[in-house]
Amino acid sequence: MKLSSLAVTAILFPAALSAATPLSETSDLIDNDAVPVISEASKARAAELVSQMTLDEKLSYIGGIDGFYIREIPRLGIPRIRMADGPQGVRNDTKSTMYPCGIAAAATWNRDLAFAYGKSLGTDARARGVHIMLGPGVNIYRFPKCGRNFEYYGEDPYLTSETAVQYIKGMQSVGVMSTIKHFCGNNQEYNRNNGSSDIDERTLNEIYLPAFRKAVQVARTGAVMSSYNLVNSVHMTENKALIKDLLRDAWGFEGIFMSDWTATYSSILAANNGLDLEMSWGQFMNPRILKTAVETGTVTEKTIDEKCQHILQTLIEFGFLDREQKDASLPEQNPDCDLTALNVAREAIVLLENEDSFLPFSKKIRKVAVLGPNSGNIPTGGGSGFVSPFTTVSVTEGVGGFYKLVADAAKADAVVYCAGFNSDTECEGRDRPFELPAGQIAEIDSIASLNPNLVVVVNAGGGVDFNPLLAKAKAVLMAWYPGQQGGRAVAEVLSGEVNPSGRLPITVEKRLEDNPVFNNYYCNTERLWNSPERVTYFEGVFVGYRGYDRAGTEPLFPFGYGLSYTDFQYSDIAAEKLSDGRVRVTASVKNIGKRAGAEVVQLYVNDEKARVPRPEKELKGYEKVYLEPGETKSVEFILDSEAFAFYDMDLHRFTVEPGIFNILVGASSRDIRLTTAVTL
Repeated sequence: MKLSSLAVTAILFPAALSAATPLSETSDLIDNDAVPVISEASKARAAELVSQMTLDEKLSYIGGIDGFYIREIPRLGIPRIRMADGPQGVRNDTKSTMYPCGIAAAATWNRDLAFAYGKSLGTDARARGVHIMLGPGVNIYRFPKCGRNFEYYGEDPYLTSETAVQYIKGMQSVGVMSTIKHFCGNNQEYNRNNGSSDIDERTLNEIYLPAFRKAVQVARTGAVMSSYNLVNSVHMTENKALIKDLLRDAWGFEGIFMSDWTATYSSILAANNGLDLEMSWGQFMNPRILKTAVETGTVTEKTIDEKCQHILQTLIEFGFLDREQKDASLPEQNPDCDLTALNVAREAIVLLENEDSFLPFSKKIRKVAVLGPNSGNIPTGGGSGFVSPFTTVSVTEGVGGFYKLVADAAKADAVVYCAGFNSDTECEGRDRPFELPAGQIAEIDSIASLNPNLVVVVNAGGGVDFNPLLAKAKAVLMAWYPGQQGGRAVAEVLSGEVNPSGRLPITVEKRLEDNPVFNNYYCNTERLWNSPERVTYFEGVFVGYRGYDRAGTEPLFPFGYGLSYTDFQYSDIAAEKLSDGRVRVTASVKNIGKRAGAEVVQLYVNDEKARVPRPEKELKGYEKVYLEPGETKSVEFILDSEAFAFYDMDLHRFTVEPGIFNILVGASSRDIRLTTAVTL
């Protein structure tokens, strides 16, 4: 199956491409051997099973059972299929490895770690007999108040896509099906069941759909889950334009399209417009309702057959009908998975502030007070991202492995204050504040008056008001929700055993009002009586750093930002056009400091002149480079036409206009070190 890297279409429009657009015959992003592709044999076997099912069996099969299962049909040898939350660990009816949250995985900017994360989580699932994991979540971070931002991969569609692809490949490499969610436009938790995300065609295709497309076309995810919300006034479980016309017909998805739990709002509309499987049970898609619809011709039996076909051919392709999913040789408390959780936590921590190079702690720091509401526990976000671990290492316990604890801040050589949110304040189903709790700010002020050697560690799933912390602390670490080994990872960064290499997958604003989505996050469009609340994405493609650049607004911390205990020097940028139309970019980076460390080399593209408003720059490549002191490495990027394209709403397709494109390489979106240009 050959797919173009630009085989992306608008809703209701064909997947045409300009003849002038340089394309390789097969996308360099696609690894056809990495994950299963549904074979003709699997399809044929599924069709035979469907032909043997009674109408009642088929109508029952398309609704879940017992919360997290697809029902079994013993007479046909079809087993019960177990699902489990979530994106950060196996959650349901079990203890399991608690990994760092999704936005922490994105903050590593490390594809290999994303693959290891997915593989380890899949290993945990196999140890428990779980067939389908309900993750990853890839909804774009628009605004810091969204209660599920912690599950997602930040504000940029390229970084989100690259992280998700590796996570899915890792998980499915061990025989566990991934479910990419929430398709699509689920960018707030407030009123998520009744709000409509009104998103124009270009913005959908450039910002909110790329991660789903790559999950389908590059990583071959087995399942896609709907969101709760409406998109352009149509609920996603009955949105034919996005499910059938785009996901199925344009992208070629052949797997399972399921609802989120109780995210189905109708029977006939959902049945006819593309929903395969209603979870957690068949409230609307069941024999009682749909049998009459079939008998009257409102829903055809062929439509029901197609749903069963999608489910069964995917289960067959993953081997679920031919083997036990539980692998008894795998321990449920797996030290390899624990190490993955630790490695992700280490590389996710972002050093935001380090006044006078206070960190890492010098040899003079021997006594450390660890205080604050998150000091003695490992906080996490709430809802389907919550996990019950076997064991955790808190910051207090982690720091205790390096330094003596003392309880009195005035007598300590340094104070580490652990601030932020937890599963009660940042969770699925509601949004959260931008400001940290007032009590925490008061405690920080009080501690700073007793001891100026203050470090603040923040746990949150996105941006917060850092201004009160920066005014009092010598150093600030963004630790996100760091998983079961989070306290150890924080302690290793404080001590210098680990050089921080996390970079922000978001932009952090000085004031909430600076965010380009500030006026467009809640209901902002007049609606008729009894119609859904409508949130129109008036900012268009200018979300995150794209919007800050357009407005000329200085962020507090830019996208891609993060400090290190060493320094890096960039040099020798070059760009050349290859014979297949792609562009090769090379640059050198040198560690000019005294400590080993990792730099995230980021590549952005600027279209010098376009007939549509385009962002000043867009991330189109990144590599994490590990360097010893004095070491230099060359970094290579290969850019295909997707790196230069925009979505043309007149032509209803992606296109590349001839002209000059500037290549920007640097350490963040606001720290560009090298530039060059290519003409296409």
